[in-house]
Amino acid sequence: MGEVQELQLQIMVQEDKEANASEHTKDVNQSLLPRPRNCMWWLQMALYTLFILFGQSVATLLGRLYFNNGGKSKWMATLVQLVGFPILIPCYFISPHKHPTTTVICTKQPSALKLTSVYVSLGLLVAAHCYLYSVGLQYLPVSTYSLIRASVLAFNAFFSYFLNAQKFTAFIINSLVLLTISSILLAFQNDSAGSNEVSKGKYAIGFVCTILASAGAGLGLSLTQLCFQKVLKRETFSVVMDMIIYPCLVSTFAVLVGLFASGEWKDLNQEMNEFKTGKVSYLMILIWTAISWQVFMVGLVGLIFELSSLFSDAISVFGLPIVPVLATIIFHEKMDGIKGISMVLAIWGFVSYVYQQYLDHQETVKNKNEVSKASASDRSI
Repeated sequence: MGEVQELQLQIMVQEDKEANASEHTKDVNQSLLPRPRNCMWWLQMALYTLFILFGQSVATLLGRLYFNNGGKSKWMATLVQLVGFPILIPCYFISPHKHPTTTVICTKQPSALKLTSVYVSLGLLVAAHCYLYSVGLQYLPVSTYSLIRASVLAFNAFFSYFLNAQKFTAFIINSLVLLTISSILLAFQNDSAGSNEVSKGKYAIGFVCTILASAGAGLGLSLTQLCFQKVLKRETFSVVMDMIIYPCLVSTFAVLVGLFASGEWKDLNQEMNEFKTGKVSYLMILIWTAISWQVFMVGLVGLIFELSSLFSDAISVFGLPIVPVLATIIFHEKMDGIKGISMVLAIWGFVSYVYQQYLDHQETVKNKNEVSKASASDRSI
């Protein structure tokens, strides 16, 4: 009799566990449903896009200005891409209210060890590709640098296909091709900062480093989206801030180690004194470069969180042709037909991608309406 009761008790416990697991799975699936794409959502996406375009353009121009005026430290050029994260900390206290349609999440939060592993891994990857990008920006002409950097879109598409189950439609493929070609065209213009200023060896180093940096950046974007989907599983503003601040904290420490280990820190005072436009200009360039990259990061991670890493990367590549145009206005460089064609193709590719997002939104609305009609029909019966 005792054995029978014990067996019945085990069956009841197992059934209870299965019921809890079912509710847990239901909560997870509900929590990962996309937010309704209303006017406020589109306004937020536009704001993230502007952050990417503004931050990337200003930071790239300031980075070129740093090297053009006597800056030589690759580690310092890398550090300013990351060290500005403390200015984002106040965002925790002014974060927007939770969306009213967001499902209350009852899932078990990831452990501290798992979160630490995510932040450290992403932080080290960010530090690596930021340093490689700095090497490329120092040794390559702007046009060649932009060309190679555009390859991050192809790397991201490759990794997104395997890591994020990214679906490719005709409009997405069209967008990727146009955005890539728009940046490739920049290689055919005459750049004032030609490769004659550096040796062939340094030019080759810059070329290889920028390719590796693009691959690392593409992988990092896909991994960030994967972490949102599989590890964090939360739809809050603070999650976005965490995915910016903590990896930047890790990467900043890594770059500081490199700065002191390489011995470049010893030459920074001399570099500032010999800077062509003066000490104040030297400091302002570094400070505003750091701020601009953080603005860029908010837009980048925000679009990954709301849409996908591939869309976020497409916006970033769309901004690459903007840099030569701004350089024409700020540095009075010559504006030729190739730059104009590049901008037209970039805008075309961008619109193609946005139109795909619009079609996805319309399909979502259509499915919701069909579900609502079916539910109403069931209730009437």
